[in-house]
This record gives sequence, C-alpha cells and structure tokens, in this order.
Amino acid sequence: MSNELLTRALALRIGLAARQIPEIEVHQLIALLNRVCGAPLDEEKLAAVSAAELRRGARVMHYDGLYEAADAALERACSALRGDSQSEQGDGEQFAGLPEPVEELADVMAIRVACASNSAANLDGHYGSCARFLVFQVLPGEARLIDVRSTAEVASGVARTEKSAARAALINDCHILYCCSIGPPAAAKVVRAGLMPVKRADGGSAPELMADLADMLTSNPPPWLAKLLGHEQQSRVRYADFAGTS
Repeated sequence: MSNELLTRALALRIGLAARQIPEIEVHQLIALLNRVCGAPLDEEKLAAVSAAELRRGARVMHYDGLYEAADAALERACSALRGDSQSEQGDGEQFAGLPEPVEELADVMAIRVACASNSAANLDGHYGSCARFLVFQVLPGEARLIDVRSTAEVASGVARTEKSAARAALINDCHILYCCSIGPPAAAKVVRAGLMPVKRADGGSAPELMADLADMLTSNPPPWLAKLLGHEQQSRVRYADFAGTS
C-alpha cells in the first residue's frame, strides 16, 4: 500500500505513532500495519491494533527497533493509531510532573547517571525510543536531578542507523545508563561512549532508584562502582543489574 492511498487522517495517525518509536521509519510502520491489519488500512483497523500485535509483527519482519521497544512506547504508538488526543502531547505536557533540576555540586566524589524516561520522573523508557534522559548526580547518601535532556532533536535529525550513537553522544558525560531495555547493538554503542548500561525491566521512580544507588555508595558499593566513584579506569560489561546487591 503506497503512502498516496492513505487519507490525511490515517497518515497523521501513523506519523504520530512512528514518532513514539524513533528507531522505525514511517514506511516500515505502514508495511507492518499492512501485515498485521491487512490492506487497505482504515481507521477501524488502526484503532484495533494492540501493542502485542505490533511486537509480534516486528519480530517477524525483523524490525528490531520496534520489537525491542518498551511496553510504554508501544502503548503510546497504539494510542496514536487510535487517534487519542494524548498521543499529540506537546513538550510541556510530556515534561509535566518533573521536579526542577538543581545545580550540580562541584568538587565532590560523584557519578552522573542517565535514566531513560517517558513520563514525569519515572524510569520507564527503552534506550532507543525514550522521550528524554533524566541526568542525576549521585554521591554517597544523596542523588540530585541536574538535567533533563530531550531526545526530540536526536530522533528527527539523524539517520535511523545512527540514532543509537547520537543518543549515546547526548549522555556521554555520564557514567551509567539506566533503562528498561536496550538491544545488544545499542548497548555496544553505549559502552563505546563510556557508559555502563543497566537494565531495569520493571522500571520505577527514577529519584527512588537513584536514592537507592546513593545509599549503596554509602554502605558497600561493588568494586566496579567504587572505582567509578573514584574516577578510575574500569572495564565495562554489556549489562548489569543491581537487584539484590547490597
């Protein structure tokens, strides 16, 4: 089905849906929807598409960016396909509920942590499709939100194949990346940028997770984290999980 056969309303819905998952192009999403829904596409078919159907179809068609997307991103894409008004949120609405960033402390032993986020102060994003990164300065006993970095320009300003590297460049002054999910190729780019990727599939409140990390620094941090805090060289693994670490 060619783009010319789409009505303006359908094209708008599909375009908004594609914005929720920047690692997939609009023409790929159209091909996927044709496979999942059957051609010709119409409003009723788009409204009935589920996140699970998109993920299954993406796996068959080897659209890794969509297949590996966080559940929240797929739900937002489905919301856009239904024509829900919340799928057209502006930047102000997307950033609602965030605390105001504070100034970074100077001359302290601390690490910077980027958290993939789509809503409020939550860790709820897939690395390749999150709306922004919340950047925290974490030191023993304290975690401070010091910056909020939108990925909007990254999503629209570079080729799809370069988006993972562009996102890594956006946070390359950080030491650790927290995200709900990340694919192996993207994780390799993150490691090359100098960050340790940490997957937390269950997500949660970013400030609370950072407070837990700050407490860990106070008590008994694992050796690799202690070395990061001391700004020493440390070989990095592809994935890490702090669950159960004390």
